[in-house]
Amino acid sequence: MITRRAVTAGLATTLIALSRPTQAQGSGGSEQTFTAKPTHLKLRPDAAADAETWTFNGSLSPVVRVRQGEELKLRLENETALPLSLHFHGVRGVNAMDGVGGLTQDPALPGRSHEYRFTPPDAGTFLIRPCVLGGSADPLERGLSAFLIVEESQPPQVDQDLALLVDDWRLNDDGSLAPFEKAAETAPAGRLGSWLSVNGRATPQRIEAPPGGRLRLRLANACNARTMRLRFEGMKAYVIAIDGQPTSTFEPLKASLPFAPGTRYDLLVDLAPEPGASGAVTALIGDGMPLIEVVTAGEKRPELPAVAPLPPNQKLPEAIKLQNAGRKDAVIKRDPKAPHVPWTVNGAAGNPKAPPLIKVKRGTPVVLALRNETAFVQPMHLHGHSFRLLHPLDDGWEPYWLDTVQVPENKTIRIAFVADNPGKWLLASTVMERFDAGLWTWIEVT
Repeated sequence: MITRRAVTAGLATTLIALSRPTQAQGSGGSEQTFTAKPTHLKLRPDAAADAETWTFNGSLSPVVRVRQGEELKLRLENETALPLSLHFHGVRGVNAMDGVGGLTQDPALPGRSHEYRFTPPDAGTFLIRPCVLGGSADPLERGLSAFLIVEESQPPQVDQDLALLVDDWRLNDDGSLAPFEKAAETAPAGRLGSWLSVNGRATPQRIEAPPGGRLRLRLANACNARTMRLRFEGMKAYVIAIDGQPTSTFEPLKASLPFAPGTRYDLLVDLAPEPGASGAVTALIGDGMPLIEVVTAGEKRPELPAVAPLPPNQKLPEAIKLQNAGRKDAVIKRDPKAPHVPWTVNGAAGNPKAPPLIKVKRGTPVVLALRNETAFVQPMHLHGHSFRLLHPLDDGWEPYWLDTVQVPENKTIRIAFVADNPGKWLLASTVMERFDAGLWTWIEVT
């Protein structure tokens, strides 16, 4: 569990100072090489020992930024001990570049490489995560995750554009990584960490911005298993995108948002007009754990225009004809008496050689009923598509797009999308130990 000691140890803050308007982290350019390799790092500031993390190019949580319409070329060099492939979580790209080792590609073996080359169709905030059937949890928990940010042609006017990757780590008392278990033998909750980080560093991280300023926060949950809520304190936060897709701008209900593994939010945050004011983004774990602290400093900036929504994504359908939809149930179960197949969808663990959950022609509306017959919340991610969360009576949908959704314990939810992207696409748990133990299926669009 995350302890008060871990929180205290994380109080050594990192200052992200404002140096110019619309400051953006990350490496720009359409050609990138990610060398995945073991790297010894001291994660917790008071740690006596290093943790053997795995990093991209020696860094945790790197950010790749490309412009919308620009082709991305990313070469993965695998210097780890395990096969690797990279999934571009939320990108509605071509199937061959989806990065599912064992389904859409052969993983890159240790010492080998693989090149990803595609043009992301949508602007937005996306994750880059390991995705190998039966072998994703270990590399993710060791630190192999990154941001892919596809920038709008006309982004909102902000003082800083910050990508914040939230992760938890299971550490021994000396700060080294705790031993890993086989996916089928882990606790059903998955591998829950004992120490939280933002971009691989201790929390809370400190951000300075001018009085009356505005920030764009891109928040992503890269945890193996930890679902939490985020609370926004001392500042006005407006959601402008969920899972990479624009939404009607709204303030979070009770200033908090659900935050499951794989979920992303883009927010505009307006700061107080006086210097010395403070605000925070807090993870609601225990008594609350601040992830970032924002402090106003310096001269008050000129007044900004009112917060406005991002332009809608014209590549997504205005409506989904539910009456014409292909429909299928996906029943999630757990059998603790079957240690080798503890998680199933419709009675079977994921298998790329098994028939797909549903097979449809391109352009077909699809409704999937996700029925969770377990005692655990199930966050599920659909590859290659964005979907609507339907109202309980199938008489409409929520006014935002998702690619990752939480299915409450012993409940059913329905999602709807137009299957407009040909290929074989996973519907999978974002709790990596459950995914490795078979909690996934796939759909086919011809």
